[in-house]
Amino acid sequence: MNKIKTTLSVLVVSLGFISNTTLAKVSADEAAKLGTSLTPMGAEVAGNAAGTIPKWEGGLNSKNTTKSKDSGRPANPFPDEKALFVITNANLSEYTSNLSEGQIAMFKKYPDYKMPVYKTKRTAAFPDSIYKTVKTNATSAELMDGGNGLKNFSISYPFPIPKNGDEVIWNHLTRYRGGAAKRFGTTLPVQKDGSFTTVNINDKLVWPDFLSTGRDPKKDDNVLFYYLSTITAPARLTGTSLLVHDTLDQVKEPRRAWVYNAGQRRVRRAPNVAYDSPGAGTDGLRTTDNYDMYNGSPDRYNWKLVGKKELYIPYNAYKLLDTTAKYKSIVGQGHLNADYLRYELHRVWQVEATLKEGARHIYAKRTFFIDEDSWGASVIDQYDGRGKLWKLSEAHKIQFYDVDASWLAAETLHDLNSGRYLVTGLSNEEPNFMKWGIKARRKDFSTSALRRLGR
Repeated sequence: MNKIKTTLSVLVVSLGFISNTTLAKVSADEAAKLGTSLTPMGAEVAGNAAGTIPKWEGGLNSKNTTKSKDSGRPANPFPDEKALFVITNANLSEYTSNLSEGQIAMFKKYPDYKMPVYKTKRTAAFPDSIYKTVKTNATSAELMDGGNGLKNFSISYPFPIPKNGDEVIWNHLTRYRGGAAKRFGTTLPVQKDGSFTTVNINDKLVWPDFLSTGRDPKKDDNVLFYYLSTITAPARLTGTSLLVHDTLDQVKEPRRAWVYNAGQRRVRRAPNVAYDSPGAGTDGLRTTDNYDMYNGSPDRYNWKLVGKKELYIPYNAYKLLDTTAKYKSIVGQGHLNADYLRYELHRVWQVEATLKEGARHIYAKRTFFIDEDSWGASVIDQYDGRGKLWKLSEAHKIQFYDVDASWLAAETLHDLNSGRYLVTGLSNEEPNFMKWGIKARRKDFSTSALRRLGR
C-alpha cells in the first residue's frame, strides 16, 4: 500500500506577540463556522485529500444507533471489519511520517510489535446541549493568569477554534465525559516479563452542573469537577481512597485533595496529589498528571501549538470491552495483544509542552497529539531532563453512543527504558464498567463521605 503522507493544516499562530487573553474568544463570524465548515466541536468537517480520512457526518450517537443491551459496554458497531493493513518492523519505514516518536520507539524496542490499521470512522458525537455550550464558549471564554485558568466559561470546551497551545490543552482538560459517571475498572502495572497484579478501582467523576442540585455559583465558583475513587483490591490496598475538587484556576487556588489511608484509618489533606507525584496503585509507573492521559494545572509548562498532523491513533477500541477475554490474553510482555487493538488515521492537534525555567517536573518535555473530533489526548510522547524519549501514552478511545460521550476503553503508559508499562481502565473481568447519569450530591464529595467510603 502506498505510503500515506502527512498533511499539515495552515495555521496562523502569533505566539510571543499577542497575549493569551487576547487570543482567547473569537468573533461571531468565526464562531459561525461551527456546525458548517467546522463540526460543532471545531474539527474540520471535510475529509482529507487522499480520501483516507472521511467527512464527519454526525458521528455515532443516540439518535442514529440502536441502544446497546449494556450501556456501560456498548456493543462493537464494526464487529466484522478486518484491518486494512498491519504495521510491523518489516514495513515500518512506509508509515513513520504518520507515527509519533514514541510509537516508532515501540517498534524498535519490541521486534514483535504490531499496529493493525483499520478504516477511519469519525464516530465522536456529543449532546446537542454541549454543542450549544461550545458555540457560546467560542465567543465568551478567555484565558486568565497567563493561561492557567478560565473565565466566562461554561461546562466544557472553552476554545473550539483555538489559536494557541494553552487553548488546545484546556479543551482536553475540560472535555465532556458524560457529566456524571461512575466507573468500575482496573489498574494493571505490568512487569518486564509480562506479569502483573490487578488493582481494582471504583471512581466517580461529576461536573458541578450535573449535580442533583445543579451548580451553586458560590460553592462551585472555581470548581471544574469533583472526583472520588477507592481501591477495592488487592487486600493490602483495599479502602485507600482519594477525593479531589479540581479547580479552574489551580494557581489562584490549588487543587483540593484528600486521601483516606486504610492502614491509618484517617483522612488527611494531600496537597501533593498533583504534577509528578506518584499515582497510587501504579507501582511507580505513573505520575498524578499522567492519569486520564493528562490532568491538572498547566502552569509548569510553556505550550506551543505546532499545527495539525495526520496520525495513526487508537480509535473505536471496542474489542477491549470483550467480556469473554481475560486480562492475561490482552496484556502481553512489553505491550498489549494486537488482536484486541484498532488504530485509525485521524487528524490531531500537535502541541509541544516544555518545562518553564525554574519549574520542576520529571518530564522536561511532552508532545501531545489531540484528536480533533473529541479534543481528547490520543498519544503523548514524554521526555526526561536530558531530552531523551522516556514514555509513551496512548488512549484507546471508544464512542459511548448510548449517552453521546467519547471516552476510553483503556489507556496505556509505556516506560521505554525499563520495559514495564501500565494499563488503566480495563474491565473485561468485572461485572460492571460504566454507569452514566448517576445521581450525585455535593456532600457525596466531602471528607465525611471519603471517610465512610474508606471504611
